[in-house]
Amino acid sequence: MKKLYGISFLIITILVFSTLAIASNENSANNKAKEPLDKITFIHYRDGTVKEVGKTAKSPICYKLLGVQWRSLPVSYVINPDGYNKAFVTNAISASTAEWDSHTSAILFNGYRIDNSATWDDTVSEVDYNNEYVFGSYPDNNVIAVTNIWYTRYGRQIVDYDVLFNTYYNWGDATITLSVMDLQNIATHETGHGLGLADIYQSTCSAVTMYGYSSYGEIKKRTLNIGDIAGIQKIYGL
Repeated sequence: MKKLYGISFLIITILVFSTLAIASNENSANNKAKEPLDKITFIHYRDGTVKEVGKTAKSPICYKLLGVQWRSLPVSYVINPDGYNKAFVTNAISASTAEWDSHTSAILFNGYRIDNSATWDDTVSEVDYNNEYVFGSYPDNNVIAVTNIWYTRYGRQIVDYDVLFNTYYNWGDATITLSVMDLQNIATHETGHGLGLADIYQSTCSAVTMYGYSSYGEIKKRTLNIGDIAGIQKIYGL
């Protein structure tokens, strides 16, 4: 009888914890669905003009904080190569996230997955809580890339960021061909937005990754400068 009682107690305990886990997941999903979100959009123009919509950032020297950040780390991201060479795209984007990760004690990223159906989230109804890097056409051919950052209105917690690389441009590796838009260079800059940093425009800060101007053949944004490092460490620690 004691043995039977012990087995019954174990079964009941498992059922209770399973029920609580399911309820917890459902509550989490419901909370996300009801969560009021705001968006910051960065539009990166070929001529060097970057427009920020929906937020005015603070202005310290050689970095700007958006006032929003990830509260739960690390985060993962999704890559949709869209017909580009998969190895090239994943290597370039993963190198860009690793560069940010290497300059703070926090573990910012825990890897990526390939999803050929991943899309760029542009409206609140499209937010899927996946951080996505995708390629696609954009109605303005002067636009190199666009990044949307979604964050909670009250907690100011980033919950989703999405990067769109405009397929009007010939994306490639500028260390091999100067006439291309370097994917790793632009991805590193856009990832900085996804972590909570804004563009910087002072001419004295032109060497930083978050400097708002880019061009064909540019690779200097691949490597963080002292301003970028100060900014990321201000948010996530030394």
